Amino acid sequence: MTKLYLLAIPIIIGIIAGAFLSFYPETESKSDSLTVSKLIEGGSPIMGNPNAPITILEWGDYQCTFCYKFHQNTLNIINEDFIKTGKVKLVFKDFPLNGPDSLLAAEAAYCAQDQEKYWQYHNELYNNWGGERTGWVTRESLDKFAMTVNLDLNKFNKCLDEHKYQNKVMSLHEFGKEIGIDATPSFLVFNGEKMIKIRGNQPLEVFLKTFDEL
Repeated sequence: MTKLYLLAIPIIIGIIAGAFLSFYPETESKSDSLTVSKLIEGGSPIMGNPNAPITILEWGDYQCTFCYKFHQNTLNIINEDFIKTGKVKLVFKDFPLNGPDSLLAAEAAYCAQDQEKYWQYHNELYNNWGGERTGWVTRESLDKFAMTVNLDLNKFNKCLDEHKYQNKVMSLHEFGKEIGIDATPSFLVFNGEKMIKIRGNQPLEVFLKTFDEL
């Protein structure tokens, strides 16, 4: 009985440690894929002060219902109270769960980035959200959004026609899966020492508590 008890101790510790690290992974150790620079690079331009002590890495899909709700509600408050005040910065990475239309919308946002209007286009996509897999993402609608944010349409359409950023978006999706992202929206919130994972469109209070912990 004593031998069985002793054998069980490392198993139990392993389970507890694994559960803890899934929500509080160490930023600079355990895996090269979880360094701060690796997490941030390749995504959107940084929203906010690049030197802000806390980073929110959002994994999202432009057709995702709960991504839309986060964007329309919680993000607005976080932006006003934390991002604009230099306490937090935000980086968006694509996790196109809803198929080719989500992939195309993500490509379009990076085509807008070529004209230094990523966040304007990103916001326009969510402001015109039309549901999941309903067909609202089309070349015609993407052009309409481009005109709204004053993009050069010829350059924008050339970028989309060439699928300039298709591989980029697919690589972001694969990277997300590699580090355990399996739903949208998902968030990794971290400073230089600690990381907290938030899954789904959680209430504002969850984000506030996370900021306090970091």
